[in-house]
Amino acid sequence: MRVAIAGAGNVGRSIAQELIENGHQVMLIERQPKMLRPDRVPAAEWVLADACELTSLEEANVAGCDVVVAATGDDKTNLVLSLLAKTEFAVPRVVARVNRAENEWLFTEQWGVDVAVSKPRVMAALVEEAVTVGDLVRLMTFRQGEANLVEITLPPTAPYVGQPIHAVPLPRDSALVAILRGKRVLVPSPDDPIEAGDELIFVCTAEVEDGVRAVILGPDSVERTRGSR
Repeated sequence: MRVAIAGAGNVGRSIAQELIENGHQVMLIERQPKMLRPDRVPAAEWVLADACELTSLEEANVAGCDVVVAATGDDKTNLVLSLLAKTEFAVPRVVARVNRAENEWLFTEQWGVDVAVSKPRVMAALVEEAVTVGDLVRLMTFRQGEANLVEITLPPTAPYVGQPIHAVPLPRDSALVAILRGKRVLVPSPDDPIEAGDELIFVCTAEVEDGVRAVILGPDSVERTRGSR
């Protein structure tokens, strides 16, 4: 994925680093020269520009991005960028940071916002989850229990498509807790079949994430994923 992030403060840099570590291309847009610190996230593309100016966004080729993240500390800026990204550049996914709770009601589809959130890790997960099929995406970490909430969107080529859940040999310390199918949320039962396009939600330890990926997506998926990063 190619992701543009406006705002190179702590939040923007955190999101950028998270996405880069997961193998994505990231462009950081910052309008203040003193905040332009490429050494903080050297793998990102850094652009000195005003994210609210149409010409600046054109020069940065925002239209070529899969996702735009409005992560500045100013809600007005985030709203303007969201609207421009969606209406002028037809960016498929716009994720916006809400700084002040009283402004949350503004962050809607009418302003071009697909998802409005605030925490960097959650934002990064939402970006990936929206466009990633055939890979494991970590949505949340339960640090005390050392377990993770992860998601896999099932491609048609997955080995257990059409088979019941009881036939899927999940590794120890992992559990399928929900299936998102279209607009429905299904509680899995052993005889339910899994279908292409299903979003499978698991709770598992970090140690068995590769095992879950290998079972659900095929034994070569782990090396294939690593090789693309």
